[in-house]
Amino acid sequence: MSRTALRICPLCEATCGLTLTIEGTRVTGARGDRDDVFSKGFICPKGAAFGAVDGDPDRLRAPLVRENGSLREATWEEAFDAVAAGLRPVVERDGPDAVGVVLGNPNVHTMAGALYPPVLLGALRTRSLFTASTVDQMPKHVSSGLLFGDAGAIPVPDLDHTDHLLLIGANPLESNGSLCTAPDFPGRLKALKARGGRLTVVDPRRTRTARLADRHLAIRPGTDALLLAALAHTLFAEDLTDLQHLAPHVQGLEELRDAIADFSPEAVSPACDLDAGVIRTLARELAAAPAAAVYARIGSCTVPHGTLASWLVDVLNILTGNLDRPGGALFPQAATDRTPRPAGPGRGFALGRWHSRVSGHPEAKGELPLSALAEEIDTATDEGTPVRALIAVAANPVLSAPDGDRLDKALDSLDFMVSVDPYLNETSRHAHVVLPPPPPSQSPHHDFAFNALAVRNQVRYTRPAVPLEPGRMAETEILARLILAATGMHGADPGAVDAMVVDQTLGKAVQDAHGPVHGRDPHDLAARLTGDNGPERRLDMMLRLGPYGDGFGARPDGLTLEKLLAHPHGIDLGPLRPRLPQPLKTRSGKVELLPEPIAGDLPRLRAALRERPVGLVLVGRRHLRSNNSWMHNVPALTGGSNRCTVHIHPEDAARLGVRDGADVRVKGAGGEVTVPAEVTDGVRPGVVSLPHGWGHDRPGTRLSHASTDPGVNVNQLLDGSRLDPLSGNAVLNGVPVELTAVVALP
Repeated sequence: MSRTALRICPLCEATCGLTLTIEGTRVTGARGDRDDVFSKGFICPKGAAFGAVDGDPDRLRAPLVRENGSLREATWEEAFDAVAAGLRPVVERDGPDAVGVVLGNPNVHTMAGALYPPVLLGALRTRSLFTASTVDQMPKHVSSGLLFGDAGAIPVPDLDHTDHLLLIGANPLESNGSLCTAPDFPGRLKALKARGGRLTVVDPRRTRTARLADRHLAIRPGTDALLLAALAHTLFAEDLTDLQHLAPHVQGLEELRDAIADFSPEAVSPACDLDAGVIRTLARELAAAPAAAVYARIGSCTVPHGTLASWLVDVLNILTGNLDRPGGALFPQAATDRTPRPAGPGRGFALGRWHSRVSGHPEAKGELPLSALAEEIDTATDEGTPVRALIAVAANPVLSAPDGDRLDKALDSLDFMVSVDPYLNETSRHAHVVLPPPPPSQSPHHDFAFNALAVRNQVRYTRPAVPLEPGRMAETEILARLILAATGMHGADPGAVDAMVVDQTLGKAVQDAHGPVHGRDPHDLAARLTGDNGPERRLDMMLRLGPYGDGFGARPDGLTLEKLLAHPHGIDLGPLRPRLPQPLKTRSGKVELLPEPIAGDLPRLRAALRERPVGLVLVGRRHLRSNNSWMHNVPALTGGSNRCTVHIHPEDAARLGVRDGADVRVKGAGGEVTVPAEVTDGVRPGVVSLPHGWGHDRPGTRLSHASTDPGVNVNQLLDGSRLDPLSGNAVLNGVPVELTAVVALP
């Protein structure tokens, strides 16, 4: 007999509500939940394929343990015994920094990935942390930290109310949005245009989003920061700045004017390959719009000046008075945020509190560059100990980090590696122990990270749609047991991890004079928590202590887990609202427009005014039915236009003797790949484009469908040496490459 169950989709940042059709314990269909308070029935091809993703026969069903060089199925007890035996000797011999932790992008799409890695890092006390952030959005965290004092304070465009959206290096019609959680992003852009608003897209490719725009500027890759600086320059030069309500909360305006004096439209025009008059017009339109928002994403982050570009996005929103106002860019308020503290000076944000051992890269937000992982393993120095053991949670850096071939070899040299992953993929195949989490239908879901980036405040929670299959272990328990095994507490009750977090959190909460439970008994508060298990009790605690929470009875109408469970389609918490100055945690208590690290990096941007690429440069691209390397093993999400080809402009193809569909060699500093050419005027001349996440041709994996059409790993073209110096983010776009036809045209 079939039944239906609700589930929030975990397959991209849109977090759409799904209605699943279930036959027994198998998901046989998925459609949009029309009653979902946020997504209102919207669904994309990934969500529609939820059942195929969930039921992929290549998903591991039992732990794997390496024995005599080969991986074999094992019991959970054997697996965690092996983890404790493999990790603890490394810590005790070489110290905690000899244990590296790699966290992949899927962690932010699961409850377990949000709740437990911070506990692991706090208990292990390693500084060798590497995450997907440094091949993605770290520049935005750093710029927010420097401007606002909080790396998590990321303003999002008020898509439903803006009159002019300037969108840079983003393609939400394919990605569904990023650092801007918005179900039906395409529909919201169409609604913007329908109400008379204007959409400007800056991208070297004529993407689906660019085709929707009123104006598409095909900028030269890697020059976004120069364009943004010229827009800010024009606002100053033409007396178009108007901070309005922001004026009391901002410092450094005149210093900023002086700092960008060299970046006139005429000065940046040759480097950006954009007309100076068009740049001036765009600045004037932003200033004149009743409400406007500047939004930039991965194309502007994964470039040499990613942090400067991210900083300038918010600078433009500030100079036009559009930060923290309806229709501009606002700070969301998630239900699991702590109750807002009173406005006032904070601790600020620091960079470079420690450095990587080999190349001396500064940490950012507690992380080292993922690009440096291989050298931190395979290179000995006089300073410190190399990484000798690795914990990888939902991470596939062999494909997602530069120079996967080097990392492949480095992983093979480790004393011990444990991977939490549902697949035996290009990275987990190196592990000594693989711990597979259950399919998403068998897991609960609440979006901690994405609700803090959502275009509307709301809260939703779904319990597992399908009971945990016999022999499986909940991902929350896997990570709790991993924490115990890694920190010398192997064999303890995994519930002790959640109990410890609850005790610590409530102990601090009752000491907060501004919080809702100040002065109360933390043990009494803990006894009031509801939920079927530790993770639910932690969610209940966070909701109650949050900005909409009941404060454990202090606000009787506030949120609790019980109230949320009574609203299975979620609870709408209203539109984004102005919040300044409360979110600011800078030492001054104000928005610091020109922080010292930013000012110190501007000479490098001035030097870029004189730079011109010689030959071809590479950019990435995204497809609606793909998300990094996750989904290439699902037949319903591959094929058609979701193919691994290199896009090349007809002029470049003719010059190089390349014909459509023929194989070409693409060579970069890290290596070369052979891939079919796709001749298209969708890229500007001088630019070639390869998608991310492919390259499923390494031996020893169990990805039966992905291996039939493996594609090539675009990151193998990179050697890992090109980074944005402030954030440590890998430079993935605007990279010089050489392209030659395997068989030239006659």
